[in-house]
Amino acid sequence: MNRPAVLQHAGRLLVELLASNGVTRAFCVPGESFLPALDAFFDSAGITMISCRQEGGAAMMAEAYARITGQPAACFVTRGPGVSNAMAGVHVAAQGSTPLLLVVGEIQRGSRDREAWQEIDVRAMFARHVKWVAEVDDATRLEEYVGRAVRTATSGRPGPVVLGIPEDVFYQEVPLLAPRSVEPMEIAASAVQLDQLCERVEQADNPLMIVGGGGWSEAVREDVEGFAQRFGVSLVTSFRREDYVDNLHPNYAGHANLGMNPELARRIRSADLLLAFGTRLGDVATGHYTLVDVPRPKQMLIHVHASAEELGRVYQPDLVICASSSACARALAGRSPRRPVSADRRRAVEAAHRDYLAWSEPGTETRGRALADSVAWLSRELPPASTITNGAGNFSIWVHRFFRYRRFGAQLAPTSGSMGYGLPAAIAARLAYPDRDVVCFAGDGGLLMTGQELATLAHYGLKIIVVVVNNGTYGSIRMHQERHYPGRRSGTDLTNPDFVAFARAFGFSGCRVESFAEFQAAFEAARRGESSAVIEMVMSADVLKP
Repeated sequence: MNRPAVLQHAGRLLVELLASNGVTRAFCVPGESFLPALDAFFDSAGITMISCRQEGGAAMMAEAYARITGQPAACFVTRGPGVSNAMAGVHVAAQGSTPLLLVVGEIQRGSRDREAWQEIDVRAMFARHVKWVAEVDDATRLEEYVGRAVRTATSGRPGPVVLGIPEDVFYQEVPLLAPRSVEPMEIAASAVQLDQLCERVEQADNPLMIVGGGGWSEAVREDVEGFAQRFGVSLVTSFRREDYVDNLHPNYAGHANLGMNPELARRIRSADLLLAFGTRLGDVATGHYTLVDVPRPKQMLIHVHASAEELGRVYQPDLVICASSSACARALAGRSPRRPVSADRRRAVEAAHRDYLAWSEPGTETRGRALADSVAWLSRELPPASTITNGAGNFSIWVHRFFRYRRFGAQLAPTSGSMGYGLPAAIAARLAYPDRDVVCFAGDGGLLMTGQELATLAHYGLKIIVVVVNNGTYGSIRMHQERHYPGRRSGTDLTNPDFVAFARAFGFSGCRVESFAEFQAAFEAARRGESSAVIEMVMSADVLKP
């Protein structure tokens, strides 16, 4: 006689499937459309649910958590306005190559196509912006859908996946099962391809290696640095991937970022070989496609990327290698040049690193000196494993230029250029690594886009230090406005709250500073304190870049 199957609702099965696939944190704004999943989180030993104050912040936290840990993270949002708000974080994950799993609680199946309350077409909304979007109309197929979602999000070029689940499907009863995990796929280069790569790098007179993209780790960093040192190649990090290389490594030549060092731009343009490793070679890293010609670069181009769709998409490389950064870096760790690196190559690498060191040190001509000195001081004072976060804004130029990142995970910044990212990312970093120092830099405009997440920070008793750079304007737009329409400010002036009082309203310490000496004292006090802290640094709106 067959025993009746033990049943559970689909919400519980979904949470168990996510936990079995390495998801340890789920971020959400609770919605009635996925109540069974919320109920399952109550009992879950594998996943901790973090309740946030707005879906954009929740999605950004999930993206940052996945990026810094290398594991997929989940975000649960409700239909209509909830999923619309979450789009901001999904876009960050898409352009940042981050394995984000967005679960959307949808309207009931029987109410579709009637413009029911909060109805939205999830497939149409995300079709061109994520790696895969699907709707689960039958709970008995959840294992299939979740397995495919995890594999898609984590394999090749990592990225976001969206699963829409109707409200009534969450309540559907399904048999209890023992979930299986899905391992991400690594793509390895062939021995012949590695031989060709090493031979061409060895034969070049002036090679540069530009690293970026998703799928990075501390192990990849060490393997790549070792390869560059053995072969005498300068290392360049792409836009907001500065923590991919120890910035004090002797082969580090700087970051291909906004506000790029002119000497680095010259080196990229004059290199006879570019090894693009994991990066797409996007518009920022290439000086908006002026340093590397499209579609045929003047430099010999070797492109290593985990996604076949990215290879040859913009540039026509001389050597194409479809491989994961991790697998290719491991393979290159076992390679050495056949003959000693020339003295000229060694001198060129040393000169490039000296130029970077000089560029990243505040000088007598540096504008916004208080901010520059404060960032440089933090770079010296904080442990290498600390994490610095920021969103978009001109203030970030000072952060990226004067902070020297030492380890992977030290930087969380949106390659999509999203304002408001810094605070949610800092919360995620603190959740991932409770013992690390976490510092968020935010502009006065950007902080108020996700500033409500200070309530999340307070609710979970986390400690971070937020530095608000307050110049009373949308600085990036103001800079472009002054360039195109000088003296005709429109829409860029801001009226701000008292940020010190704002911080204290959440139970945090707060203070206002205008000089480096004041910042240093305030930061040291904040670091000694028990609670989070907000330091408001006042700057002139006339100082828009260093």
